[in-house]
Amino acid sequence: MRRFILAALLLAALALPARAADPIRIGFSDNLTGGSAPNGKQLLLAFEIWRDDVNAKGGILGRPVELVYYDDQTNPANVPQIYTKLIDIDKVDLLVGPYGTNFVAPAIPVMMQHNKVTLGLFAVDVNRHFHYPRYFSMISTGSDAGPRFSQGFFGLAGTIDPKPKTVAIIGADAEFGRTLTDGAADNAKAAGLEIVYRQNYPPPTTDFAPVVRAVQAAHPDLVFVASYPPDSVGIVRAIGEVGLDAKLVGGLMTGLLATPFKLQLGPLLDGIVNNQLFIPGPAFDFPGTKAFLAKYQAKAPGEGLDPLGFAFAPFAYATGEVLAEAVEGANTLDQDKLAQYMHTHGFHTIVGDIAFNEDGEWQKPRQLFTQFQSIKPNDVDQFRDGSHEPVLWPAEIASGKLVYPFSAARK
Repeated sequence: MRRFILAALLLAALALPARAADPIRIGFSDNLTGGSAPNGKQLLLAFEIWRDDVNAKGGILGRPVELVYYDDQTNPANVPQIYTKLIDIDKVDLLVGPYGTNFVAPAIPVMMQHNKVTLGLFAVDVNRHFHYPRYFSMISTGSDAGPRFSQGFFGLAGTIDPKPKTVAIIGADAEFGRTLTDGAADNAKAAGLEIVYRQNYPPPTTDFAPVVRAVQAAHPDLVFVASYPPDSVGIVRAIGEVGLDAKLVGGLMTGLLATPFKLQLGPLLDGIVNNQLFIPGPAFDFPGTKAFLAKYQAKAPGEGLDPLGFAFAPFAYATGEVLAEAVEGANTLDQDKLAQYMHTHGFHTIVGDIAFNEDGEWQKPRQLFTQFQSIKPNDVDQFRDGSHEPVLWPAEIASGKLVYPFSAARK
C-alpha cells in the first residue's frame, strides 16, 4: 500500500507543469514626474524594450527579467529611501540608476551600506567623491568630467577669429551645475580667457531674464551654460527676450537634448552650441542601434514621449545590455563577483563598446558638440538626421561648420 501511495504521488508530481524560473528582479528609481519627467519617461520605455528583448531570448541565466521601479518625482531627497526599500523590502536581485548627477550622488551611500552594484545614468563624475568600487557610470564623459564637458566648447571658441577674450559662466547651484561650471572655469583660465561674470543660480529659479541681463551687462565674448531641462528652456527664452549678443553661446543645456523641448523653442535655438552624447549618423551606427530606435520610435508617440529618443533612450537600453553581459559572463548574481567582472571586461552595446576604469567611468571618453542651425517651428523631421544640428567637434566626425557670431546664426 505504501509503495502504491508513493508511486501515485510521483505520477501526480510528474503530471504538474514545471514551475517557471523565478524572475531576476531589477530595481531603480526614475524621474517619472517633475521637471525631468520628459527624459525619465523615455528611459523607462527603453528599459522596458530591453526587458522584452532579453526575455524573448530566454532571459538572463535562463530566468526572466522583471523591473521594479518607483517615481522619485525629480526630487533627490526621495532617492535614498527608494533604494533602501528596493534592497530591504523588495529584495531585488540587481540595481540600476538612478538618473542624473543630483540623484546618483545621494544613492551611492545607500549602495555602499548594502555593498550593492549599480549602473548610474548620466551622472557627472560623482564617484570621485566616494571611489566606490561597485559603482559604474553610463555616461560617455569618463573621469574628470567637469572640465571634459566644456572641452569642446572652448575648443570651438579657439577657432573663432578674432580670438575671444572674455567669458561668462552660469549654471544650476547643484552637484551637476557646480561640477560643470567649475570645469568650465578651469578650461577658461587654461585658454587665457577672463571670466567677467559667473553665477550658480538656485535650482527653483524660473525667471532667467535677470540672469541673462546680468550676463549681457558684462559683454562677454563667450557664454557657457550648464542647466537642467526646465532651466534650459527658461534660459533659451530669456536669451531671445534679452537679445543676448556674444560670439559663442552654449554649453551643456540638458533640456536641449530632448525633442519636445526643441519643438517648444523652435527658431529660438538657432546658434546655440550644445554638448551631445548621441546623435543620428554614421559615427553612432552600432550593432543593434537602428533596431532599438525603430522599436522606441514606434511606441514613444503613443505614450506622449520624445518621438525620437536619440540622446537618452539608447543609454538606458545599453545599461541593460551591460548588466546582462556581466551576469552572464560572471555566471552569478553575487555582487562582488559582478563588480570584479565589470572592472576586467569590455561590453558591446548599442551606444558602442564600453570598458570601465577603477572609478567606474568609461575608459575611453566620448564627447561631441553640435550647433542648432536654421531651425523651423514645429517640425520634428528636421531633427531626424542631424542636418539642422550638425556635429562641429571633434573635427574628425564634424558634419558642419560653426556659424558665428551668435547673432549671425539667428538671422
